[in-house]
Amino acid sequence: MMTDKEAQETTAKVNGFEQITGAEALLKCLVEEGVDTIFGYPGGAIMPVYDKLLDYDDKLRHILTRHEQGAAHAAQAYAMVTGKPGICLQLQDGATNLITGIAMLTSIQFP
Repeated sequence: MMTDKEAQETTAKVNGFEQITGAEALLKCLVEEGVDTIFGYPGGAIMPVYDKLLDYDDKLRHILTRHEQGAAHAAQAYAMVTGKPGICLQLQDGATNLITGIAMLTSIQFP
């Protein structure tokens, strides 16, 4: 009889490939691209990513902002100071609150 761990390892492989969630795929991509800090405000559809983020606390640092617009500005400042990508994590409803930060970045021609 298989142990629980062996059963999980068996079901995690499909046709020889590891089966992962979209949240884990996103976080793995961020780590592979050299991202070490992300800014955001959790809630709604993004919660599976935040749940999986707990497994990446040694690789990714999350900075909680009080508002999505603040996350956009914090990511911009981080990028300007460090030269690394400023990552802002947000989906669904709060995405409209990012528009002010994105518009400002566009107006100053920041990549």
